[in-house]
Order: sequence, then C-alpha cells, then structure tokens
Amino acid sequence: MLYLCIPSYNEAPTIGLLLWKIRKVFQAFPREYEILVADDGSTDATAEILEPYAKALPLTVVRHAERLGTGPSVEELLRLAVERTDRPKRDAAIVMHADFAHDPDCLPDLVKHLESGADLVVAEGTLKGEPRRSARLLRWYAPWLLRGIKVSGVQDIVSGFVAIRLMSLRNAIRAQDGPLVTADGWAANAELMARVARGARRIDTVAVVERHDLHQRSSRVAPWPVTRHLWRVGGRLRIRGGPRGDTRRGARGADEQELEEAIR
Repeated sequence: MLYLCIPSYNEAPTIGLLLWKIRKVFQAFPREYEILVADDGSTDATAEILEPYAKALPLTVVRHAERLGTGPSVEELLRLAVERTDRPKRDAAIVMHADFAHDPDCLPDLVKHLESGADLVVAEGTLKGEPRRSARLLRWYAPWLLRGIKVSGVQDIVSGFVAIRLMSLRNAIRAQDGPLVTADGWAANAELMARVARGARRIDTVAVVERHDLHQRSSRVAPWPVTRHLWRVGGRLRIRGGPRGDTRRGARGADEQELEEAIR
C-alpha cells in the first residue's frame, strides 16, 4: 500500500486536479494506494473541492480548524499511515505538495526505487518557472544554512517530495522523544528526511523538475524570513542521517552577510 500524504492550505484551484492526476497515474501504473490530505485550516473552497473526491477516490481528509503549519500537518499524515499499515516492511508513504509543484507523473519512479530496496527516496528538484532570483539562490544555499543537518548522498535536503518505507518511518518515530518534526516549511522537510535517514539501509535520489509556473497563487516563500528560519534551525539541530555517514555539503564559500546581500 502506498499512502500519498498531501498537506494543503488554500489550494482550491489545484487540489482537485492533483487528485485526479494521481488517479490517472495509478490507472496506468497499478498499485494499491490511499490519499491522505491535511486541510490545514484553509479559508478558501478547499474543503468543498475535496468533498466529492472522497466518493470517487480512496481519500481521507484530516481537517484543522486553525492552521498548524506544514511540519505538523505532514507528521500527522505520516503517523496516520503508520497506524493504518499492516505491512510496514512493504508499504510506504509519499509526501508531495498540493500546488502542482510536484508532478504526479514522477510517482512511478519513486515507487520503483522503493520496490528495488530503497528505504528513503528523495526527488531532487530542478526549479522551473521560479522568476525570483532570490528564491532560486535560497534553494541553492539551503543546505549551507541548514548546516547541522546532513543526509547521506542527498543534495536537495529541503525537497518536499519524498518516499519513505513505513518500517523506517516507524523506527524514526519510536526513536524520537516527542514530535518527529519540530521545524516548519523547508526546514521541516530537511528534519524529516534526516531523522528517517538515520535508520535507512539505502537512500536513493531521483531527478525531477519542480514546476513553479503552474501555481495558481503567489508563492508563500518569503526569501529573507525563510533564510533566517533555516539558519536558526541549522544551528539548533544536529542530525546526521544515512547509512554511509556522508557529510557532503551542498553549498560552500559564503558567509551570512553575503547571503543576506544576495537575498535582498
């Protein structure tokens, strides 16, 4: 069973289309799957859009009265997947965005890596359609900002498109005293990946195109506030994840002042 975990906040223009595209993907690539969506305090028509899809798809919607953030929403969906599975060594969870940045057509590639033995598969994105130079720079410098978090063999440690074998996820949850994810946004992606990677036997990466030209809303990534958050989380957390203990750095040779000037 594949559990597709999708956090959503005010994504009414795209969430329905995304779910239907997922359905088409698994019609051509038959696998058992469930879709788990967290409606994280949306104030638009997200709830109304999701309602009819529950009748046509294996869909569970978790609704929050108030917005909790990406990190808590993703963790809630992942814990729900762990609770539901009866075959954690075989089953997996896939986390992806609701705004069409992550193409459902890439799902078979992630699944094939899981089926070949990977415990963690990271879709490393090449940005397309992101007009802001500051946002592109931020994505490049993110591994340097998150200097305390390293994942073996992975350069795009803030990717929000990952596949996780549920046995590895369950072990990561059990090993953690308290929440699995304490950060939010991009930093939450890195924290989740690193904590799972600690117990992963094999980590694979898949190259994908991350589409920012398909957004039906303005980007929620405010470069300088996100930069400060990544820097703080990178100083607070010390997580080295991966079977080989690789400490490869994603970006080098800049200091905080230079980065601040570039973002501005």
